[in-house]
Amino acid sequence: MRVDSKGNIYSTGPRGVWIISPEGKHLGTILVPSETPWFTAVNLCFADADYKTLYITGRAYVYRTRVNTPGNRVF
Repeated sequence: MRVDSKGNIYSTGPRGVWIISPEGKHLGTILVPSETPWFTAVNLCFADADYKTLYITGRAYVYRTRVNTPGNRVF
């Protein structure tokens, strides 16, 4: 799980990344393409200089996508 700068939680789940608000509302899901119906994303992180690129890993793949809200920098 990761948190963006607005406090939204990004968590891996079936078929991609689930985005949950600080209040617990499901804001949406970033779907990850897959060749198999049972694919589950297993890890994710914000990266790049502006922390607006989300990298998502699965069993044999690494995906990346740009997001509007930067990730929360954790040191």
